[in-house]
Amino acid sequence: MNMPFAGAKLALFIGTRVAVIRRDDIAGIPWPDYLDLPGGGREGDETPLACALRETREELGLVVPAPVVTWGKRFTEGGGDKWFFAGHLPEEVASQIVLGDEGQSWQLMAPQMFIAHPKAVPHFQTRLALYLSGVSGDDFTV
Repeated sequence: MNMPFAGAKLALFIGTRVAVIRRDDIAGIPWPDYLDLPGGGREGDETPLACALRETREELGLVVPAPVVTWGKRFTEGGGDKWFFAGHLPEEVASQIVLGDEGQSWQLMAPQMFIAHPKAVPHFQTRLALYLSGVSGDDFTV
């Protein structure tokens, strides 16, 4: 886990649905106005999981305990490594979600709806589908 990486995303299931953020609709950012998952770029020497959990706290106001993240996989993208994680929290956590200062809105969405949505970030659709297919994840430190 101490290997270089650029960023991390978290497919955070709240009950049976996944937490989704509608990206800001401004020029100059990747995928403006698309549906996205919590996560972002690495800060300092944080681990991939620490990155995903920090970004989730900043974007949705949730402190996600590391042990609820049960799956992770490393992907090479754009010349760098990025991690994709999945974790599950109970439905009642939804009442604690507060949108941070990035994104237009948030919602809980059936995972298959996100995967099929025409305005969801395509590579995260693929990665979520991979997780749901039962593919084994990579080793990561909780």
